[in-house]
Amino acid sequence: MAWGAALCAGGSVWLLGGRARVRELRRARLVLAVPGTVGPGPLWHRAVAVVRDRFGGRVGSEVWVLVGGLAVAVLGESMVPLVAGAVGVPLTGRLRRAREARRERERRTDAVIALCGALAGEVRAGRQPGEALRTATEGLTVGRADTRAPELTGSGRSVGRGLGGEWAGVLAAARFGGDVPGALREAAREPGAEGLLGLAACWRVAVDRGAGLATGLERLEGALRAERDQRSDLRAQLAGARSTAVLLAGLPALGLLMGSALGARPLWVLLHTGAGFGCLLVGGLLEGAGAWWALRIMRKAAG
Repeated sequence: MAWGAALCAGGSVWLLGGRARVRELRRARLVLAVPGTVGPGPLWHRAVAVVRDRFGGRVGSEVWVLVGGLAVAVLGESMVPLVAGAVGVPLTGRLRRAREARRERERRTDAVIALCGALAGEVRAGRQPGEALRTATEGLTVGRADTRAPELTGSGRSVGRGLGGEWAGVLAAARFGGDVPGALREAAREPGAEGLLGLAACWRVAVDRGAGLATGLERLEGALRAERDQRSDLRAQLAGARSTAVLLAGLPALGLLMGSALGARPLWVLLHTGAGFGCLLVGGLLEGAGAWWALRIMRKAAG
């Protein structure tokens, strides 16, 4: 019964936290299916689909922390792991959102670098700055596989989409003769798009003083690319320290598994005896403090 309850809980979380790609493929099959070949399906299947579509976008992978706490609670016959898992869900969600924000910031930085290179090429080809900006935005895509060569076409995503919603104002200003440097400064407020401040400065100098826009854009692209490569190298150097911290953080779980394999019943000792519960609290505090300190050191080094 205990294992059945754990499996049911895991199945429920899987239904709620289904991947967006699965939902998109299911919708595509329904839209592109030939009439009469795909029926509505049984009632329970449709109910599951409705629940997944409604809650799948809100539930992230951090729910698995709650599932793990539930499994440990069932094995240890205590509610303490379940409460700890519930407390860990918002913390894990915060880490996930921070990771997604960092990836979005990196994609936006790649989009700015690619835009500077494409815009410089369009200007050298004889296009006017406004027309060159529109052409570079419409035709350039940022590749996903090679971060050191973002000017790949075919499987990337539009630079305009990568620069955020403020980029529409930049294109409107370029099309109708508005304040393009001001629109660029507004778009530069997005995390990762700070390089657009340099593009605004180059644009202002080229328009007001007749300086070469292509030369300034090429220098700006080189500077932004060098800064990105420096961050990548630093992140690679810190990868070893981060892996060591993760390994050390997982050692207590390995100790519990080894104790269970030897028949020592460590979960029962930790959850059902006073001395064990005290050791669990002290160990958890020390574990959290150690992880926080290690991450703080790495963030300070990266900064």
